[in-house]
Amino acid sequence: MQAGELSVNQAFLVLNALPDIGPVTTNRLLAEFGDDPRRLFEAPARELESVKGVGPRISGNLRGWRALVDLASEEARLAAAGATFVSVRDPGYPPLLRELPDAPLGLYRRGDYTFDAPCVAIVGSRRTTLYGQATAKKLGCDLAKLGFCVVSGLARGIDTFAHEGALEAGGRTAAVLGNGIDIVYPPENLGLYRRIEERGAVLTEFPFGRRADKQSFAMRNRIVAGMCRAVIVVESDVNGGSMITAKFAGEQGRLVFAVPGRIDQPSSAGCHQLIRDGATLLTSVDDVLGELDYLEGFGPAGVAPIPAKAAAPAAAGLGADEARVLGCFAGGAILSADTLVGLTGLASPALAAALMMLELKRLVAKRVDGTYEAR
Repeated sequence: MQAGELSVNQAFLVLNALPDIGPVTTNRLLAEFGDDPRRLFEAPARELESVKGVGPRISGNLRGWRALVDLASEEARLAAAGATFVSVRDPGYPPLLRELPDAPLGLYRRGDYTFDAPCVAIVGSRRTTLYGQATAKKLGCDLAKLGFCVVSGLARGIDTFAHEGALEAGGRTAAVLGNGIDIVYPPENLGLYRRIEERGAVLTEFPFGRRADKQSFAMRNRIVAGMCRAVIVVESDVNGGSMITAKFAGEQGRLVFAVPGRIDQPSSAGCHQLIRDGATLLTSVDDVLGELDYLEGFGPAGVAPIPAKAAAPAAAGLGADEARVLGCFAGGAILSADTLVGLTGLASPALAAALMMLELKRLVAKRVDGTYEAR
């Protein structure tokens, strides 16, 4: 297959699998080559190497990609695994993650959840106490009931109980892996993996066959933090992997919460350090809602998160349903949910999701009388 015959999604799949080139360098290249990933495989080495960070090794990998990536085999494995590759351009890509300068070029995904609700991460130690397990499960359950997608890493301990809580509530949850999507780690979580796939999504940036290691877990942690509005650390020692997730969250401008524990319990030492360093002490899900200044709205339990203090992004990049709903407010219209159902033709759940996202983006506001207007 010639580079010009690749689809954009296939080009991102190849770029994601190539060695020695990461998302930051790729983004620089895309800026120089018309934002078309396919052009990177056809450009002369001299032009490629004029971009900062690109040397002969990277230009050689780009021009010789066919010897490094078996695209047909990778696509066949995707089909056999019932997985898809969601590129950074795909509407199903987690929207907050896309904002990061080192956002993955794409994600391997099992499950059909497309992240149309805000995400909150719950992370913590693999070596847990009964207190930590119960707390993680309750937080996962409560957040899922409020309409959040609960994100964690499928690891033993706190991650497992956070996912379990969300599933028990009948809500959405997403697991981000530090290995290829064909590998279940730890193996005892195979059943949980399958349940998450049914109710949400299993995600990874790593190609098939990639085993987990210290580096891949750190890369996974940046995704967990990057796709979420907030990160909750339930139990962690001072050197735990969850501290890395919290560090990424702080650098990415996400809220960081920590659950306090016993002062003589090593698994709480990391949480206490985070609180001393400025993380918000968390005792219940109400602390998350209060910090985000959430208002009453829609959701599986009658309430969906609508942050009043979120920064207002540009109107570009709206989903199809969001754009359809926003268009109804032209000319300063003030509309009820029932009216919007008639105008848009959307079912009530789809309308509720679109309104929630428009409120999150500060493009639409809910009035005291329950009607809506554009900001």
